Amino acid sequence: MPNHDLPDEARAVAALGVTPEAPADQPGHRPPTVPGASTRPSGTPEPTTNVGTDRMRVIGDGFTFVTAWALRGIIVAGALWLAWWVLDRVWFGVLPILLALIVATLLSPVVALGRRIGLHPTLATVLTLLLSVGLLVGVFAALAPSITSQSREIFEQARGGVDEVRAWISGPPLNLDNAQIDEYLGTAITWLQERSSVAAGAVASGLGVVGSALVTLGLMVVLLFFFLKDGPSFLPWLRRTTGRSTGRHLTEALTRMWTTLGGFIRTQAIVSAVDAVLIGIGLLILQVPLALTLAVLTFFGGFIPIVGAVVAGGIAVLVALVTQGLTQALIVLAIVIAVQQIEGNVLQPALQGRSMQMHPGIILLAVAGGSTLFGVIGAFLAVPFAATFVVLLRYLSEQVDLRSGDIDVEHVAFATPEGRVAGARTQYLGEVERSERAGSRDDTAPAQSARPGLLSWLFGRH
Repeated sequence: MPNHDLPDEARAVAALGVTPEAPADQPGHRPPTVPGASTRPSGTPEPTTNVGTDRMRVIGDGFTFVTAWALRGIIVAGALWLAWWVLDRVWFGVLPILLALIVATLLSPVVALGRRIGLHPTLATVLTLLLSVGLLVGVFAALAPSITSQSREIFEQARGGVDEVRAWISGPPLNLDNAQIDEYLGTAITWLQERSSVAAGAVASGLGVVGSALVTLGLMVVLLFFFLKDGPSFLPWLRRTTGRSTGRHLTEALTRMWTTLGGFIRTQAIVSAVDAVLIGIGLLILQVPLALTLAVLTFFGGFIPIVGAVVAGGIAVLVALVTQGLTQALIVLAIVIAVQQIEGNVLQPALQGRSMQMHPGIILLAVAGGSTLFGVIGAFLAVPFAATFVVLLRYLSEQVDLRSGDIDVEHVAFATPEGRVAGARTQYLGEVERSERAGSRDDTAPAQSARPGLLSWLFGRH
């Protein structure tokens, strides 16, 4: 007799004479067996060479490592791009600060000497600035008469040189007559006249640049005064503001960077002065016009390593060529090359320690990048920035070595007592971490260390 109390689905199954399977959510449910399949396979599995940790686990760990570092690289690149964007917007305000810091490295020993002999910091700073400005003004005032008088001589001799070139063009192998030369000159003059509006715009832009340079110079002088007067109180204030641990690291790193920057600038000043004196003496002996002016130009060009010396030497050779002919120009070229060889192989290794040296390729790349991005001022700032950046990288590498246990504080030449304390703390933390890892390692248990997730690996200490 049919059971009318059953659900419709159950009655339909019973009518077909099929024994219903247990519901899927009930214990004991099994999927239907594939026709022809054996419930118990015979034989042994194929042998495998992967007898250690599963290969996919190792590959997955590798992908996790690469992905995490790729994300970190993207984050760092984004942060650098943001910093560059901000710097581009505030460059007009940052430039006076950088220039004031560089000049302060030159003048701070003079201010420190004034303090040691009992002068008030403000008085020592004012006297140092007045002496520096007076020295610069005196040099340019002494050069002005010779520049004014000898420039006319150079122009007259250059005109004679043009006439000689014109005579050479008229002869073999070119054999151009005066009518053709005048036609070419007329074409060139017409081309220049058509671009007079561009030249006028360049002049207007140049006037704006001069005004901006004067404002930058004024801000630099004001900032330089405060840097020289209040500089010694900066690091104590920084330690009070950032705390013990960070303050000690910043004190050590900034002290090393300041020492490196000051040593670099002072060494470049000495090397540039020696170059200027030697080249100036050679130009005076050869009676090249504007010899003193070219010597001063060589001095200031020396602050842009490699490139500045080449440009200043090229100008001296060009002046000698225009005024005294090819023979004298070749002699000037020989003098410039000899002085630069003495500078590169004797002066800089003797005055600048080997630790301060950078590969010439790095210097050229820094100068090229700085000049491309910021012009002449970028070329001037490129090498000091690269030198301080290298010092910072060395300090970070030193901290990594202390943390890893590769070195200890006895092998590090610290610049400050705060740096030694920070280094000892870094070494201690590394020892604690190594002892904790050694204590938590169980050699008898299988390697089942918990793998951190990607975000925890990215932002955590793994």
